[in-house]
Amino acid sequence: MLDCACGEGYGSAMLATRAAEVDGVDLSAEAILHAKARYGAAPNLRFHQGNALELPFADHQFDAVVSFETLEHLVEQEQLLAGFRRVLKPDGFLLISSPDKRVYSDLTGYQNEFHLKELYRDELIDLLQRFFPATRVFGQKLMFQSTIVAEDGHFERATVAFGEAGSSAVTEAFALDPVYFIVACAARADALPALPGLHGFSDQSESVYRHYEHEIRKNMQAGQMLIDRDERIAKLEAELDVTKRALADAANATASVSGNTPAALPFWRRWFR
Repeated sequence: MLDCACGEGYGSAMLATRAAEVDGVDLSAEAILHAKARYGAAPNLRFHQGNALELPFADHQFDAVVSFETLEHLVEQEQLLAGFRRVLKPDGFLLISSPDKRVYSDLTGYQNEFHLKELYRDELIDLLQRFFPATRVFGQKLMFQSTIVAEDGHFERATVAFGEAGSSAVTEAFALDPVYFIVACAARADALPALPGLHGFSDQSESVYRHYEHEIRKNMQAGQMLIDRDERIAKLEAELDVTKRALADAANATASVSGNTPAALPFWRRWFR
């Protein structure tokens, strides 16, 4: 298996726990040095410094190619896919990811400076099918879910449901816009891998959820600080009003004793008395 644009190598290392052999390749010499130092002890894992557009491998060498977060970083996308087709065996398959330009960029207004050529869904499929006529498309996005798991760990059957906040309606159809597409590609349909229609992943430490909880606590604390501040300001303003009234009453009392009210004094004496 080839992991193209493997970066610092953790994905290649994960693949090597299942695949017989994995070759990781990346343009960055620094990334490859890191990958070799950290993961290079695995006997079935090798790392190579090389250009994704000029893969340093023989024709028909690999049963599978995996390339995540690569396509959108290149303008020469046809050249990349032609290289994948060259190094794959005739019955091999490609697993590739690409952000949906409509969701990733258009709807958010976000521009990733490292993305040189993002694609809409139809553009992506048209491009892939020029080199791999058989495709199966998957959508991926990060979501918070309530998960119910059998304690014995057996999964004879799995279901998934989607609901709308404030509504009792529930559907089993995936109606949420994916941020990324992951596409399985092959030269012919019978070479496509038998992939599950639904796959979930969660790290054991639940780091994303922990971060979410941390941010919620910070926001709640900030909100309470604003409430406390507003209460203090209101109290100080009330005390100021009382002080102003007391000063006004004292001024009026002083003027009454002297027999001259401020309004009866000549203009210049109101200011210089």
